[in-house]
Amino acid sequence: MVDNLIRTKGREGRRGYTLPKNDVDGTSLEKILPKAALRKEKPRLAEVDEPTVVRHYTNLSRQNWGIDTNFYPLGSCTMKHNPRANEVAANNPGFAGLHPLQPEAQAQGALQVMHELQGFLAEVSGLPAVSLQPLAGAQGELTSILMVKKFFEDSGDHGRTTVLVPSTAHGTNPATASMADFKAKEIGLDEHGCVDVDELRELVDETTAALMITNPNTCGVYERNIKEIAQVLHEAGAFLYMDGANMNANLGRMRPAEAGVDVMHFNLHKTFSTPHGGGGPGCGAIACSETLAPFRPDPAVEKDGETYSFVRPAQSIGRVAGFHGNFGQMLRAWNYIKMHGPDLRDVTDMAVLNANYVRARLGGTYQIPYDELCKHEVVVQPPKGKKALDIAKGLIDHGYHPPTIYFPLVVKEAMLIEPTETESKETLDDFIGAMLELAETTSEELEEAPTHAPTRRLDEARAARQLKARW
Repeated sequence: MVDNLIRTKGREGRRGYTLPKNDVDGTSLEKILPKAALRKEKPRLAEVDEPTVVRHYTNLSRQNWGIDTNFYPLGSCTMKHNPRANEVAANNPGFAGLHPLQPEAQAQGALQVMHELQGFLAEVSGLPAVSLQPLAGAQGELTSILMVKKFFEDSGDHGRTTVLVPSTAHGTNPATASMADFKAKEIGLDEHGCVDVDELRELVDETTAALMITNPNTCGVYERNIKEIAQVLHEAGAFLYMDGANMNANLGRMRPAEAGVDVMHFNLHKTFSTPHGGGGPGCGAIACSETLAPFRPDPAVEKDGETYSFVRPAQSIGRVAGFHGNFGQMLRAWNYIKMHGPDLRDVTDMAVLNANYVRARLGGTYQIPYDELCKHEVVVQPPKGKKALDIAKGLIDHGYHPPTIYFPLVVKEAMLIEPTETESKETLDDFIGAMLELAETTSEELEEAPTHAPTRRLDEARAARQLKARW
């Protein structure tokens, strides 16, 4: 890109900037910087005027892809619209100007927001105790399993060494078990794409600490035997953890506690429309039963009369993040929930309706691996002779970000599509039209896609093996 700018736009002597005069009296760079930090030759930059510089970077920015540019049906990630009203709330000077070490007496409004959000999440999940501290969904998972671990340690039960993980699990589930010093053991599926309860009964024993289950699972299917699964675990003295990544399919329709769940995490970005965290600046809040409540991270927010304050749960696992968690994300989620109020269930109803509409329209042309009504997302397979990768690359030429492909791993050539509740029928019809057109496109043509993108198809295997992290 720089080479092209130098060759086609650059002319010696042109300037797109004016540096201020050096205001450091009598001091040269050679005296300020170590010799090793000084350039031996001038940087290779285009000599262009300011409009050219601005246009160059503006055009680069237009190649970025996001939910604000077009439909983004990335399955299991819930790339839905983030209402701008949330940003207005988060940028309120009274909140945005707070310091993490502000005295509690000067931050009562913020503490009230945190306390109310804890209450909202407790109501949605049916679980009475909440922590807002984890900074991402994966950290919420780890926090939950560390709480389970400390429960058994404090109980003197040191034989709990195993965490069970379904074959449909997100990859973070076995990673979480391993990081918490448990051995992850996989459970297979039945013909409905759900956890095989008979196999579960064979695997659960006195070494089982917990089962990590996603419901609905990553096949987009509701775990129909969830109560029986919880009973099997509880009879063995183990816990049922629910990966709440897909909680946007349950709001107002299913409360995890009533299904026997003991602890779970929420992805606030997926369910409650905060921006994606990228592994850090998000919020992976957790909710748990009274039994696990004393083990929550430090701190939680409690209310005494009209005063809010931070408290340390009695047997806390300690802090899992600096200060009190990511308050900006909490505020956005609080605002989203307040705006919906009693109509929060509509979020789930529309997400499920949209996913089943896509399923019905694509079924017959694309293969549907599990003959079940889906929830918020649907897994499809390309027509015979076609590859998921090729269909995905073809979608780029149609102006769509590809859905998740080759996940869940239990489905060959899987394409995991999540339309979310924020997309209109017209948008879905256009996307479905593109998918149907690609199904009729020859394999030879698909193998050339994308043909209209700034970059042609990459050798992804080579890129992964010979990664160039610097340019």
